[in-house]
Amino acid sequence: MCHQCQRNDKSGVVHCTKCGRKRYCYECIEKWYPGKTREEFQVGCPFCCGNCNCKACLREVLVVKPYTTNMDNNVKLQRLQYLLYKALPVLRHICRQQSSELEIEAKIQGVGVQLTAKDITRVNMDKEERLYCDNCNTSIVDFFRSCPIPSCSYDLCLTCCQELRGGRQAGDVEAETSCRQLVQRERGQLADSEDNANAQSQRHGWSSQVAQAAVESFPAWRAYRDGSIPCPQKTCGSCGTLTLQLQRIFKANWVNKLLKNAEDLAIRYKSQDIDSSQRCSLCEASGSKDNNNVLSEVRQAAFRENDEDNFLYCPSAVSMKDDDIEHFQRHWMRGEPVIVKCVLDKTSGLSWEPMVMWRAFRETGANVKFKEETKSVKAIDCLDWCEVEINIHQFFKGYLEGRMHQDGWPEMLKLKDWPSSTLFEERLPRHGAEFIAALPYSDYTNPKLGLLNLTTRLPDDLLKPDLGPKTYIAYGFSEELGRGDSVTKLHCDMSDAVNVLMHTTRVKISSWQTEIIEKLQNEYAAEDLHELYGGINEDKGRVNRESPKRTSKLETSGSAFSEKNEIHGLDPRKSVIDPSKDAADGGAVWDIFRRQDVPKLVEYLEKHREEFRHINKLPVKSVVHPIHDQTLFLNERHKKQLKEEFNVEPWTFEQYLGEAVFIPAGCPHQVRNRQSCIKVALDFVSPENVEECVRLTEEFRLLPKNHRAKEDKLEVKKITLYAVSSAVTEAKKLIDGCSD
Repeated sequence: MCHQCQRNDKSGVVHCTKCGRKRYCYECIEKWYPGKTREEFQVGCPFCCGNCNCKACLREVLVVKPYTTNMDNNVKLQRLQYLLYKALPVLRHICRQQSSELEIEAKIQGVGVQLTAKDITRVNMDKEERLYCDNCNTSIVDFFRSCPIPSCSYDLCLTCCQELRGGRQAGDVEAETSCRQLVQRERGQLADSEDNANAQSQRHGWSSQVAQAAVESFPAWRAYRDGSIPCPQKTCGSCGTLTLQLQRIFKANWVNKLLKNAEDLAIRYKSQDIDSSQRCSLCEASGSKDNNNVLSEVRQAAFRENDEDNFLYCPSAVSMKDDDIEHFQRHWMRGEPVIVKCVLDKTSGLSWEPMVMWRAFRETGANVKFKEETKSVKAIDCLDWCEVEINIHQFFKGYLEGRMHQDGWPEMLKLKDWPSSTLFEERLPRHGAEFIAALPYSDYTNPKLGLLNLTTRLPDDLLKPDLGPKTYIAYGFSEELGRGDSVTKLHCDMSDAVNVLMHTTRVKISSWQTEIIEKLQNEYAAEDLHELYGGINEDKGRVNRESPKRTSKLETSGSAFSEKNEIHGLDPRKSVIDPSKDAADGGAVWDIFRRQDVPKLVEYLEKHREEFRHINKLPVKSVVHPIHDQTLFLNERHKKQLKEEFNVEPWTFEQYLGEAVFIPAGCPHQVRNRQSCIKVALDFVSPENVEECVRLTEEFRLLPKNHRAKEDKLEVKKITLYAVSSAVTEAKKLIDGCSD
């Protein structure tokens, strides 16, 4: 009997000599293990190798050895001190806010002596309960003000309280208030807060022309002269009756004690002085910067003049050593992406073929859970960005063979978060374990044991943010179509992320379809000239009405790469594509922008926003925030124009099969799939970028209500408090153990 199909009526079987028990039939070897020979099965079958993809084995959980098991205690202590050192600015900010609110409360009450946290009423909250500001939707960490009437209980965060006392509209009183904040910031009407996060938010300022609509009437809500704040009017969903009372969530002085303990432990840590204007000394020591060097640990991703960050750190997981984390940190603290090659080489080799994943996900029997989800899925059509429902088997068939619209134009479909991250470990346990095993720098990326992943230190009984793993399954096309490309549009994540390309398939395009595509491309180009560019003909990569025929970008990958660089305004001899890789392996093209370039990027997008298409292929007429809306994608023409007008260029590079891309929080990025791709991503919060996560939270809170990025799903301040508390406890135990 074949172990894979559990049948004994096939043409023949291969006996495994390693275990002496398992057999695999010829048909299953060919169908489910296309890359393996019968001889390889005889030497060691997939069951022995730990990568069998039969139905029974796929549902078994692979036990992954914790990364930190054999870590030296001194190394562990040093990394804990590093975490505390990096978290101190956030901790100090929280303490300053609370101390300031206590002083104001003392004035309100007319108390002669200074109030302490013990004098503030503590609320009883369930461990799994989350408390959000009713005004700006930001997560409340500890101190807040609330209406004492039980039927109202309107809650207000300290940041909104400070803004009201400063004569500003707090956070987001209805949708238009946040827009008014933008207008005021642009006009310089708002003074900089002592809060560094707010100051950085202004530096990254995002004015929007649509914000002009905010200059309308909104509720007259003001703080009283003594600093007390009334419950807002009923139009805001509150009672508008009494004064909001100061309350707290945690034990009295818990945050202040955390700060003192963290400072005492972090003082022993010696910080590294990194000069971001200079090349990494460790990269210099590693040797050649030549992209043609297969062993090179860097990859050129930009051609900015007089910049030392054009090369990205790109080590191989196979040759990675334990102390390589220090090299990673040097680049990570600069806010640079990192690419790690060959991460799948360190795994069991479990198949990520879509049909294997589908079979693992599918359940049979009378007590089937999520039965409908095994039959059909909801996908996004990248042509009009509308949702379509499709049979899951048909979707995966299109992933392997391609699909097209009635007019012959390629149909680019993509699934996001399938299966949902809450079900990933339950429905695809072996694939989930394989992905975690593939991740490099486990101190950062292990979602349960990562020493430097702040999210792992949340208590088990606390409601946690959804950080993945998340799957991204999408069709792809080798060259830029110009319309309906398989892309993830420009956006900015609230946390750090790592994205691994697990599987690719290149769909073959017939010659007759190529002709149809070229014909439609020219028709669409003429439409764009009329609808998006107003018929203007400039020598900036725009379409020429007199000669709409465009050079085909479907012929050879080599000429396409050269053309791509010419469009970029780059030297065509210097390709951002790694020539040491087989072109067939290239799955996706990434564009990641530097944090310091965000203001200019936003300015460019606001200036040219009507030159983009989104829902129903219609031009984008207005934006709230050109990045956070996630409605824009910069094609090659726009990237060239951005370079010419604002001298801004992203890191652009190809992601190959088995490569992990690390994206720092706060770096806007976009992706175009050149093949059908299965990517799996995981979010995390690193010590280096926790301040940036707080800054982004402050930026997102100014978005209108119901905006896609409005909700504070991460709760980074809460994560920081619990991470510091856990790290302090662990560090003290290590110190006590060393002294015994």
